[in-house]
Amino acid sequence: MRLPEAFINRMHRYFEEKGRPDEEASFFASYEKAPMHGIRWNRMKISSDKYEEHMKKMELPVEPVTWCDGGFYTPDLSLGKDPYYHAGAYYIQEPSAMLPASVLGTKPGEYILDMCAAPGGKATRIAEDLGGRGLLVANEINTERSRALLRNLERCGAGNVVILNEDPAHMVKTFREFFDRIIIDAPCSGEGMFRRDPFAPKSWEKFGPDSCVPIQTNILGYADEMLRPGGTIVYSTCTFGEAENEDRIRDFLQKHPDYEIVSHKDLTAVTHDDSGMMRIWPHKTEGEGHFCVHLKKKEEGEASEDPRKTSKNPSSSQFVFTKAKECFRDFIRGLLTEEASDLYLSHIDTDFILHKDKVHMLPVSEDLFKGLKVVKMGDFPGEIKETAKGRTFIPSQALALELSRSQIRPSRFLSLEREDERLVRYLRCETIMLTEEETEYLDAGENIIVGVEDLPLGFAKVTGAVLKNAYPKAWRLM
Repeated sequence: MRLPEAFINRMHRYFEEKGRPDEEASFFASYEKAPMHGIRWNRMKISSDKYEEHMKKMELPVEPVTWCDGGFYTPDLSLGKDPYYHAGAYYIQEPSAMLPASVLGTKPGEYILDMCAAPGGKATRIAEDLGGRGLLVANEINTERSRALLRNLERCGAGNVVILNEDPAHMVKTFREFFDRIIIDAPCSGEGMFRRDPFAPKSWEKFGPDSCVPIQTNILGYADEMLRPGGTIVYSTCTFGEAENEDRIRDFLQKHPDYEIVSHKDLTAVTHDDSGMMRIWPHKTEGEGHFCVHLKKKEEGEASEDPRKTSKNPSSSQFVFTKAKECFRDFIRGLLTEEASDLYLSHIDTDFILHKDKVHMLPVSEDLFKGLKVVKMGDFPGEIKETAKGRTFIPSQALALELSRSQIRPSRFLSLEREDERLVRYLRCETIMLTEEETEYLDAGENIIVGVEDLPLGFAKVTGAVLKNAYPKAWRLM
């Protein structure tokens, strides 16, 4: 691989200055190796005691990533075509990139900001940790990348998520001292991408670290303004230069003495410096490389007023709002078991929002997001349509992926084995035929959920022995 000359010279000086010249050869030799690949099992859908079972079904080696529960190394295979992937059972992620969200330590019920969230590897892990409680605001400044973020969060079944397409500078006034934790996978020169992306070295030569440092400095400053006292920031990059890593943190700590570094010395496969900042080196550990640091903000003497306490108001006329809400409630009663529907209905009572004909579920007031570019306003379970038969609720793909089989009535769930050829037909948005047994136990004329084994994939409608496919065409397997 041809590496930029300026990069080679800088890394040579780095190893010399650190008194580690013996590492230089092995560092550069790592760029001649094949890039590392990995998947991270979605703990909302797959329990830890099932990881190995599912890896064997996929004929994958069982090689855990030590710093991430559910993370495994995988060969360079096309894992985006597997039905488990379409069900959101796992996320394809480079192993080093699994570190920051693990370090963040999200707890259920917290309010989290992923400031540079696309394509969604860290955001989906945070959503797992929240477990449908609290709030994740996932922001991506690039419009096209924000769409990929939306797809990945919906596929993993993430609840209580708002996706923004904003410049962080515009968010500060709205979210001042709002979040319990903030994660920043900062825009960087991407030196850890050199062996994965043949265009990365050329991009580095064109833009380089100097263009990234001001952006990183500003983002860290915005994060401080949006973090509550006692909260934490995790800052990471996939590059090796100190200017974008240790120097950014030293500069930040000098300007913000109310922060301290949280050490994670228990992560034995990660290199730690004396201050607690962490690196994954490609010549020391199986990964492309990452820098990560965990910062904690000191508590204030007196608790300030909580900016998250805002009242929620109906977003349309009370009559339309009430009728739409009841239509949605009726759909949920028919789809879910009695116990699961009772829990979901209580969720509807507190979080229901109606935008024209579209239903959203949000645990905070939507007024918080006025003036901001919103890609996804909380959960989007579906929409209300006026048909010849009256007001009807049309479920979304996101609703199917948020549910578990245990919540769904048996007469509304069609489980297909991973080897069933009808599964491929379903994912290609084709009509599939039901067996006589399936026709007998499934509710005729109703929306059902099709799944791969116990994992929901999407909706379909039973019409005699035919299943009318409702899998989104934009998601179809090609």
